[in-house]
Amino acid sequence: MKHRQRGATFLGIVTILLILGAALYAGLLLVPVYLDYMKVDRALNQTRDENSATKTDPALLRRTLERRWDVEDITGLGWKDVEIKRTNEGYDMRANYAVERQFVANVYLLVKFDKKVTIQQ
Repeated sequence: MKHRQRGATFLGIVTILLILGAALYAGLLLVPVYLDYMKVDRALNQTRDENSATKTDPALLRRTLERRWDVEDITGLGWKDVEIKRTNEGYDMRANYAVERQFVANVYLLVKFDKKVTIQQ
């Protein structure tokens, strides 16, 4: 009488655990990066909301951004790195940056962010 094998082998279980462990480790490295991006997003949106009703200029926007950066405690990007451009509609504020995190040995995880907010005049 032939017996059929049932269940997973030890090697199969170890492979699955390695894949899940690598995914969990990558998640632990990337969660703070995304939380910091959410702070940048909130700071840009709050700056837009605060300055959309009034006559504004780049210097006022920079001061507002600096305050927001201090309040939100943003570390991944400096408030001076936010690009402010004059457009026909008003001003565009753009935070375009990339964050690298070392994963294993010489393997890195790269995350690129690009947030643009328009302040209507």
